[in-house]
Amino acid sequence: MEQENLKPRETEVHFWGNTPEDEYYKQQGIKASRSSYKSPRGLSLFTRSWLPISTDPPLGVMCMVHGYGNDISWTFQSTAIFLAQMGFACFGLDIEGHGKSQGLKGYVPNVDLVVQDCLSFFDSIKNDTQFHGLPFFLYGESMGGAICLLIHLANPTGFDGAVLVAPMCKISDNIKPRWPISDILLMVAKFLPTLAIVPAASILHKSIKVERKVPIAEMNPMRYRGKPRLGTVLELLRVTDHLSQNLRNVTIPFIVLHGSMDVVTDPKVSESLYEEANSEDKTIKIYDGMVHSLLFGETDENIEIVRQDIISWLNDRCKQNYQ
Repeated sequence: MEQENLKPRETEVHFWGNTPEDEYYKQQGIKASRSSYKSPRGLSLFTRSWLPISTDPPLGVMCMVHGYGNDISWTFQSTAIFLAQMGFACFGLDIEGHGKSQGLKGYVPNVDLVVQDCLSFFDSIKNDTQFHGLPFFLYGESMGGAICLLIHLANPTGFDGAVLVAPMCKISDNIKPRWPISDILLMVAKFLPTLAIVPAASILHKSIKVERKVPIAEMNPMRYRGKPRLGTVLELLRVTDHLSQNLRNVTIPFIVLHGSMDVVTDPKVSESLYEEANSEDKTIKIYDGMVHSLLFGETDENIEIVRQDIISWLNDRCKQNYQ
């Protein structure tokens, strides 16, 4: 499994504007790279790293997973850049059917295979000698939070902690198709799984509170804009149902963060995760009045609150690692 360096195109537009990537990262005081990783099943996956310059060795390693329809190259980067500035080595990948990775856009036929893709990539980072002895943390947003929990369940002792931002442990009833439509779609999905016809509310507009940020999110050239594909919806319903029934099997130290006004993923399920998980070290933050996109779609003041809660939690666990 080889990694191949990919050079960014100077004409690319980014969520921060037209400043070339290398120049922007230098301005932010970090170094970054982009690569292509081939998973054990032969899938070509686009990956990125964001590394601290002033902290050597890093305080810890963040293994990051994005949400549905999203990717690691747009606003998701803002959190990775922040964590790198705080001393953490960050690595992320576009999952199958998302961003610049291989697969039909917006189609995730088997989340279990995605979990194995992530485990393989993150294991390749663990094998890098420069990160030996450092704590490894999972980080996931929305669907990525659910995938992080599945990664933990697949490898219960493989990571030292998890940061779960509005995890999709259950699809909110506010965006789920209503009966009898859902029953009809389930039947059709068996024969036409890639069909993009599932009626669903606009997740983007429901995720972002600050209106001026909506056009920035919409500019993402890699964002999946089609209706949800039948097979993807069926698989997400299966996985979230499985997770909600297995919360007691979660033993990893974690912090779960959720907005009380989130109508995309259910904050009540995050409360259930906190209550039912058998983790000895667990923290929950429910932010009054905040929505789904805690780290981009909120006001800058609210984003800073969430960021500081995350970095405080991480720093405390890194101190424990070195004691």
